Amino acid sequence: MFQETPIYSRLVAERGDIPTQVRGEADRILRELESVMRVAPGGPLTGLPAHPGFPRPSR
Repeated sequence: MFQETPIYSRLVAERGDIPTQVRGEADRILRELESVMRVAPGGPLTGLPAHPGFPRPSR
């Protein structure tokens, strides 16, 4: 991928590895959304209230 530079290593030591933390949080959110999408009866969009400015998707 890329070689770590001294400035990157120093920033990680001072502030933490933010890209790794963000990636982990994004993975957690993705897993949570996947479980919600699987559980939703009738499909992922069933039961959501229609927004006045947006038409309901057709099936």
